[in-house]
Amino acid sequence: MWSRLYWLAVGGPLAAGLLVMGADPGPLADARNGLFDLYQRAAPRAYDPDLPVRVVDVDEASLARIGQWPWPRATVARLVDRLTAAGAAAIGFDMVFSEPDRLDPAAVVGLLPEDVRAPVQTALAGRQSNDEILARALGESPSVLGAVLTGARTGAAYPAKWGIAAAGDDPLAFVPRFAGAVAPLPGLAAAAKGIGALNWLPDRDQVVRRVPLLLALDGRLVPGLGAEALRVAQGATTYVVRASNASGDEGFGTKSGITAVKIGALDVPTDAQGEVRVRFTPTDPRRFLSAAAVLDGTVPREELEGRIVLVGTSAAGLMDTRATPIDAAVAGVEIQAQLIEHMVTGANLVRPDWARGAEMVLTAVLGLLLALVLPRVPALAAGVAGALVVAALAVGAWLAFTRLDLLLDPMGPGWAVLGVYLMGVLALYRDEQQQKKWVRSVFGRFVSPQVVEKLAENPERLVLGGETRDITILFCDLRDFTSLSETMDAQALTRFMNAYLTPMTEVVLAHGGTIDKYIGDAIMAFWNAPMDDPAHARNAALCALAMSARLDALNVEWRRQAEAEGRPFAPVRCGIGLATGPCCVGNLGSDQRLEYSCLGDDVNLASRIEGATKSMRVDILVSEATRDAVADLPFLEADLLMLKGKSRASQLYLLAGDAAFATSDAFSSLARRHAALMSSYGAGLFPLAHATAEALAADGPERLSRFYALYAERCRDASVVPAPSASPG
Repeated sequence: MWSRLYWLAVGGPLAAGLLVMGADPGPLADARNGLFDLYQRAAPRAYDPDLPVRVVDVDEASLARIGQWPWPRATVARLVDRLTAAGAAAIGFDMVFSEPDRLDPAAVVGLLPEDVRAPVQTALAGRQSNDEILARALGESPSVLGAVLTGARTGAAYPAKWGIAAAGDDPLAFVPRFAGAVAPLPGLAAAAKGIGALNWLPDRDQVVRRVPLLLALDGRLVPGLGAEALRVAQGATTYVVRASNASGDEGFGTKSGITAVKIGALDVPTDAQGEVRVRFTPTDPRRFLSAAAVLDGTVPREELEGRIVLVGTSAAGLMDTRATPIDAAVAGVEIQAQLIEHMVTGANLVRPDWARGAEMVLTAVLGLLLALVLPRVPALAAGVAGALVVAALAVGAWLAFTRLDLLLDPMGPGWAVLGVYLMGVLALYRDEQQQKKWVRSVFGRFVSPQVVEKLAENPERLVLGGETRDITILFCDLRDFTSLSETMDAQALTRFMNAYLTPMTEVVLAHGGTIDKYIGDAIMAFWNAPMDDPAHARNAALCALAMSARLDALNVEWRRQAEAEGRPFAPVRCGIGLATGPCCVGNLGSDQRLEYSCLGDDVNLASRIEGATKSMRVDILVSEATRDAVADLPFLEADLLMLKGKSRASQLYLLAGDAAFATSDAFSSLARRHAALMSSYGAGLFPLAHATAEALAADGPERLSRFYALYAERCRDASVVPAPSASPG
């Protein structure tokens, strides 16, 4: 199973991502809004000039023609009359008439010198004030005045022109709340058909993305300007607010907020706070009519008749500009106009209340799937899969926007998947390096460097828990080691053992063997584990020949050293036993210490065969299974022995030489003579067998001379039977 570090590594970014998504901090919301803005810029709502909304703009041209703002209320009244006469369905003002007109003639008279003030006052006697003129115009038109809600109590009158019907939870619990208002003058407010709040609620980056349809003022609901203009245009009297747990809404008792506001014949979906996320169009000059042109009567009637007309200003000096997801600066009144267009066309742009929960569940599922898959596939494949998942998230979010009008955030799941991938790859890389380090430390002493590197690069080849496989086992033991060690002190014995074991180990490793252990002067090795070796029996046999030859070379060197030092020298001999068969190979030992080793009956057999080399007076003996597994080496029958610990006799064989010797005439002759010896000895023809054995001992291979001498000794006494097995070592 994968390491605890891996799960900590992948679990960390996944848990952090879920926590951040759940907390939804400001920077995350800003990034999400930025992404949704990109969606709108990539696929904005197309402007339709036939929509029943127009903006009468107090633009720079109007200021140049009429004069600086604010204009006299009589001029505003004349504008209202023009719009009413043209058949406007509703006239909304994106401005607040909260103070008396300072340009009213009566107010201006007070600024005149006293010597001329009286005649002017006499001339103006009985004349309506500008505010009264505007009130009259408002009363004769489908007018909607603007107001601004504030956090401080003002005591200003804010008459309700509408009714509110609510279904479900109390909507007052969800909408933005305000304590006071900057409202129109009482006379103007009384005359108008509606009053709408101008408040806009920008996000942290001051971009207007949502416009409220309803707000709370001192414990009651009041509509926004766009909603109120739409109500007045339809001649409706009541807003129907549907909130959570209304009939038909599955709130399951959870107070999740407002779901929709019905304005006349239009049912407008909202977010939980009663706000509409507007699907904007780029600003378009066809939406605007110059206020001066309206006053001059040069605007075609069809541009105004039956339309909702909003009066506002785009003049730069009046500072009424806002930023939208599409445009960096638009007139504030245009946002109200686009809100009404959004509602009239049935456009919808919603981030549903279930979106965050769904994104968190998706994040958890994708993160866990990636964490489970990552260790099973190459890092590159996992990276490609992760990139495809992120791309699928982005495509899915884009399709949700363009086809379902849903705003879903692919960034949270995407970043979490990326974090899981990066941290998982790092953890797996660390585990891989640790595993390679462990492989090198464990097997570096027992197999060749080339094999170690193969294992380090492909650790999956190791079955460390244990597996049964056919292997060839080699035991090599020095002859008369006890007597030899008695002639040396501890330091000399250590030097001798190092001088002997080092080259012998090199031979084993060079032939692809795995050193299992050193048992005093004995070496145990095996082939075909941990790396596969189809020719394991052959390689083990060649290793045995090479070890015997290397010991001969060491004896030459040791003799030279002894003669140089003037001390006696006795040749060092060894016995090597080979056996082949199924064994359990893997990490064996205890919880405190494990070693890569092997267990099985053939391990014991190889040890017993090595012990038999002493009584058989040869350096190499192999089992019948080893002989059968190697086709090209020269083997000769040795004897059928009852080995210690075995219930039946084992047929053993001599290894006479290498593959080249097996094809030589010398081996052909040796094999015939050896077969004749075994045949006559087995038939009890001891004199003939004796003569053959002595001849082979005299002119046969030198390394087998002691073996044939043994058979000659047996034949000299007719009572000699095949020798019993000797103890190892």
